Amino acid sequence: MKQRLIRGIAGTFVLTSVLLSIYVHQNWLWLAGFVGANLLQYSFTNWCLLEKILTKLGVKN
Repeated sequence: MKQRLIRGIAGTFVLTSVLLSIYVHQNWLWLAGFVGANLLQYSFTNWCLLEKILTKLGVKN
């Protein structure tokens, strides 16, 4: 369950930042880059802040 939530939240952030960069300002693309960098880091280290937050909120695996 956590993995699906992490992917869903990351996808939502990326799509939202792309839409904001189209309609508001290009600097919103930094958010998409940040999310992508965190996903890449997670693939190497297997540590994710969002996973820790979801655990504290009581989300089960």
